[in-house]
Amino acid sequence: MRSKLFLFFGLILIAVGGVALSYGGIPYKSRDVVIDVGPLSATAESNRTWAMAPAVSVLTLIAGVVLIAVSVRKN
Repeated sequence: MRSKLFLFFGLILIAVGGVALSYGGIPYKSRDVVIDVGPLSATAESNRTWAMAPAVSVLTLIAGVVLIAVSVRKN
């Protein structure tokens, strides 16, 4: 059971680290209410990026690989 959990989190860390390394951070969309008058409201959508240093991205990738290696060794 624990090895499957390590495998799952290892894959998640590799995916997050890969996205952060390729985009320079983690992209997401943000919606802000611009006008809110009675029943009418207007929202603005903007693309933002949660900045992540390349060193942190590489460490995230390495941590994912280590977790996968530990899960394979236990089997």
